[in-house]
Amino acid sequence: MTDLLVAESGIRQLHGRYIDAVWRRDASAFVDCFIEDGEWKIAGRHIRGREALGGHFEKFMAASERVLMTIGLPVLEVGQGTATGRVHVSELVKLKDGGAVRTIAIYYERFVEQPDRWRFQWRHFNLYHYGPPDLSAPYYPCLEYGSPPGMPGLDDPTTVRKR
Repeated sequence: MTDLLVAESGIRQLHGRYIDAVWRRDASAFVDCFIEDGEWKIAGRHIRGREALGGHFEKFMAASERVLMTIGLPVLEVGQGTATGRVHVSELVKLKDGGAVRTIAIYYERFVEQPDRWRFQWRHFNLYHYGPPDLSAPYYPCLEYGSPPGMPGLDDPTTVRKR
């Protein structure tokens, strides 16, 4: 039980660093949340390595003025210095054109404990909603993976926004 509590604390700190980097639009802090060859699967893309992660982060953030990301409690399976998990995510996005968007998603994640802290090894973003903050847009169909510890396969696709 102690291993789970220590890992959960470290992973929650990682999530906190991640959402802080997103809020501040800080690509350097964002990529520091990943291991050197970390992977981010989002919007039909499979991005590998910190340099590529930073470039894509900046592209994703280009249309937004601010992104307020809220992350739920992670559900984790912890091993020896590794963990898998999932966490529910919502974003409230203020766009540069004056509009606003709300997202609802699940991140499926693989973590690695490094000497200084936990980092993401692999993240898979299943987007369920992208639309008006009042949730009036329909939800996207997504592959479901059952209850935890169900996880996507390494090659499973992510949701691609069509609107």
